[in-house]
Amino acid sequence: MTIFSNASGLKAAYGPSVSDPIASRCSSGLSVNTRVASDADEQARNLSGWRQTYDQLTPGAFTGSVSELCLEQITVFCETTSHALRQTCEVGSDAYWFGIPLQNNGPGLIDGHLIADDALAVMRGRDEFELMTAGGYRILGVVIEEAELRAHACEVERIDFSDDVLSRQILNVGAPRKASLCDALSVLLLTAQAGPQPLSTAASRNVQSCVLAMLFDLGVSPPTDDLSESRSKSDRYWIVMQARDYILAHRDRPVAVPELCRQFHVSRRTLQYCFEETLGMTPMSYLRAIRLNGARRDLSSAQAMVPRTVQSVAADWGFWHLSQFASDYRKLFGKRPSESLREAVAS
Repeated sequence: MTIFSNASGLKAAYGPSVSDPIASRCSSGLSVNTRVASDADEQARNLSGWRQTYDQLTPGAFTGSVSELCLEQITVFCETTSHALRQTCEVGSDAYWFGIPLQNNGPGLIDGHLIADDALAVMRGRDEFELMTAGGYRILGVVIEEAELRAHACEVERIDFSDDVLSRQILNVGAPRKASLCDALSVLLLTAQAGPQPLSTAASRNVQSCVLAMLFDLGVSPPTDDLSESRSKSDRYWIVMQARDYILAHRDRPVAVPELCRQFHVSRRTLQYCFEETLGMTPMSYLRAIRLNGARRDLSSAQAMVPRTVQSVAADWGFWHLSQFASDYRKLFGKRPSESLREAVAS
């Protein structure tokens, strides 16, 4: 009836206490922190909040790196290692880890099970696991606080997220969907790393909800207590109108899909179905248009005495990918955001 799988843990000699919540493990705020290592032990210590021991299995000078983005309840990272390793790992007891290997020259094994090209590894804190990786290995990771994962499942996806379901170490998702997830997470890390300033709180929450939605889309069956098809057309229309009124009543700040789901007690899939049927667009597209209009108003009302930048306005409205924001803005309004700001300051 539901999602991913489970298992993760260890008692190794390195890393901070695994009982700390994700927010306290990460010292980099809402920007990407990259750490480089010249030996396996140093690499093992570089991942925030983990206890792990790395044993190098092939000869030569080791190099490795970890690029880590810390959000409020989620950490996204990319780890690269130059040599074959045996890793004993444990993530925090309050969290789940999703490991997504990128295209590699050799296989990765979790507790002896192959992580195939169409699969992810999923592990729960408190559970020790062994990870065997080939030389030149790259893996994306998402660590999510268990409370946030369960709250999202209940309040946004509206699915059963019982421990009975969280029992697999390998989640087969299909190669195309895995590739799509890898691309999205890689773009997120690269964009946050290249950004001129850390993500704003609004942008961080927007990213976090997108990451959760991507993960749930990989392995969840349709909700059984909130099927869109079971609602009448008038009910679906009412949901959209209520959501629209709520969005417009709060148009001075960015509203996200999870907020609508919680407000109107519908699943994300139901909300999407209702919006597509009634307005011919997804709720995310509708919300993006409202947020773009909010950004345009802020840019157009800027004054020379109160300096604003395109980046700061975009961040205030939850946009974290600046080039995508500029492209969407120009598509909707026929001009660049920088033009709107320049015209406002000159007037």
